[in-house]
Amino acid sequence: MNGPQDLGGQMGFGPVAPERDEPYFHAEWEKRALGVTLTAGAMGAWNIDESRHARESLHPADYFSSSYYQIWIKALEVLLKRHGFITQSDLAAGKAVDPAATPKRVLKAADVPAVLAKGGPCDRPMATPARFRAGDRVRTKNFNPTGHTRLPRYARGKRGRIEAVRDGFVFPDSNAHGKGENPQWVYTVVFDGAEIWGEGADPTLRVSIDAWEGYLEPA
Repeated sequence: MNGPQDLGGQMGFGPVAPERDEPYFHAEWEKRALGVTLTAGAMGAWNIDESRHARESLHPADYFSSSYYQIWIKALEVLLKRHGFITQSDLAAGKAVDPAATPKRVLKAADVPAVLAKGGPCDRPMATPARFRAGDRVRTKNFNPTGHTRLPRYARGKRGRIEAVRDGFVFPDSNAHGKGENPQWVYTVVFDGAEIWGEGADPTLRVSIDAWEGYLEPA
């Protein structure tokens, strides 16, 4: 979907201003927000793509007025309600007042280091050969899906060149909606700055994205 998180090329937001020596957390509650989100995800009711889509689906006014971890917590509320772990009545009361679903698994404190070290690999073996090779000219598809996608708006309908063929990876567009992993080949695609940003772009600029095979067609 064309969500508020897709800011590439959007005007009116000002320059990026990195915070020097930025801490991992700006407040104690942010540590808890991270921990609660990861622990809830470990229950096994949703995957990382559904989690991302929940954040992107927040109303733009809500998204833009929220901090990073506020977005995480607001999306977590959506996921917990969607999968029956909490209700709006629970949130209003600040405690459990309604029956709740039973999680597939519960993350124990002693298991946290091993679980975090393992991560959640999304690479998958592919049964078919890659459609494109390094050096091939391609065009990204121009679409505006109603569901989740990892192809940014600024790179749709653009001509580029395959720089590298990566591995097979879970396709987020279907995985976010419970339609299966449907792994696809992923490619690094390079675009000239003018192709992305127009005639006023820096002529030395190059933009690279990682794109699933379903986003591409021969140029």
